[in-house]
Amino acid sequence: MNSRNQIRARGLRAALLAGAGSTLLVTAIPVRAQDTAPAAQGEEDAIVVTGIRETIQNSINTKREETAIVDALSADDIGDLPALSVGQAIQTITGATTHREKGDASEIALRGLGPFLSNATFNGRDATNGSGDRSVNFNQFPSELVNNIKIYKTQQADLVEGGVAGTIEIGTLRPLDFGKRRIQGEVKAQYNPYGDRIVGSGGIGWRGTLSYVDQFANDTIGIAIGVQRNDTNNPEETYAASTTWTACRADNSAAANCTELARADYGQDPFYLVPNAYTFRQISETDKRDAVFGAIQWRPSDQFNVNLDVQYSDRTFVESRRDLNISEARRGLTDVVYDENGIVQSLSGQSAIESNGSELSRAEEYLGGGLSVEWQPSDRLTLTVDGSYSRTIRVEDERNVRLRTDPRDLNGDTTVFNNMRIPYTYEITPGSFVPTITIDPRFDLNNHDLFWDDARLRRDQSRRHNEIIAGRFDAGYEMDGFFSKLSAGVRWSEMTFRDYDVRNEGFDLTSDIDEERRINNLCRTRAFPQTGFLSAADGNAINSWATFDVDCLFREYTGSEDPGALEDKRSPANRDVTERTLAGYIMADYDADLGNMPVRGNIGVRVVKTDVTSNGLRSDLTIIDNGDGTIRLDTTGDFETVTIKSSNTRILPSVNAIFEVAPDTLLRVAGYRAMSRPAPSALGAGRTFQLDGNDFTSVEEAIGNVRANGSPRLKPLMSWNADAAIEWYPNKDSLLSATVYYKQFNGGFQPVVFDEAFVIDGQTVTAPVTQTRNSPDKSRIYGLELTAATRFSFLPKPLDGLGAKVSYNYADSNFETQDVRLGDQFDPVTEEVSQGLIAPAGLSGYSKHVLSAQAYYELGPVSLQAIYNYRSKYFQDFVGGNSQLRYVGPSETVDFRASLALMPGVSLRFEALNLFNEPKATYMPVYGSSRQYHYYGSKYFIGLRARI
Repeated sequence: MNSRNQIRARGLRAALLAGAGSTLLVTAIPVRAQDTAPAAQGEEDAIVVTGIRETIQNSINTKREETAIVDALSADDIGDLPALSVGQAIQTITGATTHREKGDASEIALRGLGPFLSNATFNGRDATNGSGDRSVNFNQFPSELVNNIKIYKTQQADLVEGGVAGTIEIGTLRPLDFGKRRIQGEVKAQYNPYGDRIVGSGGIGWRGTLSYVDQFANDTIGIAIGVQRNDTNNPEETYAASTTWTACRADNSAAANCTELARADYGQDPFYLVPNAYTFRQISETDKRDAVFGAIQWRPSDQFNVNLDVQYSDRTFVESRRDLNISEARRGLTDVVYDENGIVQSLSGQSAIESNGSELSRAEEYLGGGLSVEWQPSDRLTLTVDGSYSRTIRVEDERNVRLRTDPRDLNGDTTVFNNMRIPYTYEITPGSFVPTITIDPRFDLNNHDLFWDDARLRRDQSRRHNEIIAGRFDAGYEMDGFFSKLSAGVRWSEMTFRDYDVRNEGFDLTSDIDEERRINNLCRTRAFPQTGFLSAADGNAINSWATFDVDCLFREYTGSEDPGALEDKRSPANRDVTERTLAGYIMADYDADLGNMPVRGNIGVRVVKTDVTSNGLRSDLTIIDNGDGTIRLDTTGDFETVTIKSSNTRILPSVNAIFEVAPDTLLRVAGYRAMSRPAPSALGAGRTFQLDGNDFTSVEEAIGNVRANGSPRLKPLMSWNADAAIEWYPNKDSLLSATVYYKQFNGGFQPVVFDEAFVIDGQTVTAPVTQTRNSPDKSRIYGLELTAATRFSFLPKPLDGLGAKVSYNYADSNFETQDVRLGDQFDPVTEEVSQGLIAPAGLSGYSKHVLSAQAYYELGPVSLQAIYNYRSKYFQDFVGGNSQLRYVGPSETVDFRASLALMPGVSLRFEALNLFNEPKATYMPVYGSSRQYHYYGSKYFIGLRARI
C-alpha cells in the first residue's frame, strides 16, 4: 500500500472504530424510545420490508430464535444476499473474516481462528474442495443462488462434528417452503482497471444469473433451479521470494552460496535470513465459471417431506505468467545489513537472472447434493433419512520455459560482466513490505539478446480428487414436561483424498547457436504484457523485462505447443487418503421457568470414531545432471506401497442454556468439547524432495530438502470451550450483543525428526525427515465478540433510512506452531528438544483483531451500502503442512453497493470491490521479513435485475 493509501486507511479505520462506539450508544438510547410508542410500532409492522434492511432483520431474528449462539445472514427471496460471492457475504457476519485469493474472499476464519478450526456444510452436509483442506472454497458458489448462511459459534450434539471455532452452514431454497412463483434474471458487466492495463485487454467481463421457482399439483411438488455464467478477469502483479528460507552465517564467504548456520550454533553465532530466489511476476488471467443449483421438494401429505437438491459448479481460469527470476538469492552476498531477528535490511549479491514464462490453467469441478426423506408417523415422532454425495476435482496444467543469462549474449559477444551472474542490490525501508531490488544498470533487463542460455522446458500436471459419501438417520420425539424434545441419530461417511503432481521435462533441447538465435528472435514478445507494472508499490525499481512467447518456445524446441503430461502418474509425493467416520449423538431440548424467568436450551453428547488409511509410494532415486552445473533427484520408476493406518474415538458433550432475563434480553451460556480434524492433505504418507525448485549443487543439498508431505497419524485437535453472551433486541432492526469465550486446547502440533534411508544411485543415504505429531502441550484462547446494529428510524426524514451494523472480535492465544527448519525440533526416541532459531507462530489463521462495519441507506427506490473489513496479521500454514512459517499482513478492504428500483421488479445495481486497491502482503519465516505482495486492483460491476 502506498503512503497515501496508508494514511487514508488509518483514518478510515479510526473513524469506523469511533463509529462502532457511537453506534452502541445510539442503539442503547433512542431505540428504547421507539418501543414506548406502540402505535408507531404497529404501523411499522405493517410495512413490507425489503432489501438490506430485510436481510439484517432476518439475521437478527435468526440469532434470537436459535438455541446455540448463532450469527446469520439470510434473505427471504432468491438472489438477495448482498454480495457477489458467498465468501464476501460471510465476511459481513460477526466474527467471520476471509483469506483473500485473486482479490476475492475464499477461505473463512471464525472469531479470528483459522479455517482448519471450522467446519463447513452445504445444506447440512459436508462439502469437498480442491485445496486439500477441509474448508469450503466459497468462491465456487454464486451468492445469487444461496439464501441463508448460519454460523454456529457454539456446538450442539445434532451438529455431529462441528468445529472448535464454529460451523458454517450454507443453505439453498426449498421451493415449497418458498411458496410462490419466481422468475428472475440478472446480467452484470465487470470492469477491472488492472485488466485495462493488460496489453490487448479492456478489463471487461460479465456474469449472468437466471433462476426459476414454482409449485405444482396443489402445492405438493415444488421445483427450483438457478444457473449462472461468470466470465471475468483477475489480473495480478506480484513480487515473491521462494518458500524455502535459510539462516546464513553472518561470516560466510561471498564467493558462493552462503553457509547455513548449523543447529549446534543456534543462539551463539549471528545469522541472517534469505530465500533461495526472488521473483517478479506479471499475470494476465481469464476466469470462467458455470454453476447450476437445483432442488425438487415433494410433500404428498403432512406426514412426508422429500427434498432432493443438487449443486454443480465448473470453474476454469487460465493464467499467462511472465517472471523475472533472480534464481540464486543465496550467492555472492556482501554488505549484508540485518536486524536482531535476522531480517535483512540491505545486501549486495550476484545471481543468474532468468526470463521465465508459463501458461497455467486450472479446472475445478464441484458436484454435490443429497436426498432427504422426512416422515412424521405421529404428531410427536419425526424420522429423517439423508444420503449425500460431494466431489471436487481440481486439475492444473502448467507449461513453463526458462531462459537464463550467459557470459556471452545471443550474438556471441562478451557481456560487460564476463559471466552469467549479474550484480544486484536489495534494500527494504523499515515499515515497508516492498523491497527495492536494483539490477546493475549496465545490464539491460529489456534486451532479449541477454536471455538465451540454459533453455529449460517443463510440463507439470497436478490433480486433486476429494470425495465424500455420507448417510445419516435422525429421530426426534416431542415430549411434555421439562424436556420438550429428545433427538438421536447416527452418521456414516467415507472421505477420500487423492492427488498427484507429475513433471514432463525429458525434452531433447540440443541445438546449435544459429538455431538458438532463430528461436530467440522468432519467439520474442515485442512489448511487455502490461503497462505500469507494480507502479503502486513504493520503492519498486523493476517495471518491465524481456519476455517470450511460451507457445512459440515449446513449438520450436519440442515440435509441439503442448507435449502432454506423463502417462505414469506415480510418484513418492502422491497422497492417497481414506477416512471413514461413524458417529452418533443423543440430545434433549428443555424448556422451563426458573422462577419467573423462562429458560430453554439443550444438552447432549456426540461420539465420533475415525479410521484413517494412508497409502504412500517409496522408490529408489537416481541423480540427473541438469547440464548447467546443478543436479536433481528423480525416481527409478520402481515403486512399493507403504500403508499407514490410524484410528481415534472422541466423546463430545455439549450444553446450551438461554435465560430470558427480560422480554427483549437474553443471556446465553454454553459449554462443550469440540474437535477439528487435520486437513486431508496433511494425512499423506508420501515424501517430497524439494520445497521449491529442484536445481541443487550436491547430493547433500538435494537430500537435505526431503520432507514428509503429510503425517497420517495426526489426531484431531481437541478443545474444551465455554461461551457466555448477553443479547438485547429492542426492536426488529436493532441488536446489541456481547460474547466472551474461552477455549482450552488439549494438545498441539510439534515438528519431529526421523532419520530415513534413501537409496541414491545404489548407495544408501540417511537423511532427516521432518513430520508433524500431536503434542501433549496445553494452550488456550480467550476472546470477546461485540455486535451492534440499528436503523436510525428516530431521525427526521429522509435520514430515517439510515442504518448501520458494526461487529468486532478480539482473541488472545498462546498456541505455538514451530518452523519445521528453523524452529524447535523433537527427537522421537529421546524426546529431547533441539531449540530453534526463530520464534514460533500461533494458530494457523489466528488474527487478534477482526472488525466489520456496514452502513446502509434505503429511501424509496434507492439502496446504498458500504462495507469495511479489517483483519490483523495472521500465520497461514501451507496446504499439507510440514512447511516453514508464513505470515499474512493486516488486511482492510472497502466495498460499496447500490441499487435503484426502475419499476416494480426491475432494478439497476452497482458494486465496487476493494475500492482503495488494498494489496496482500506475506512474510517468511518471521514477521517483517518480506516474502510476497500481490496487487489485484479494484473491480466494478453494473447490472440489471428483473423478477416476476
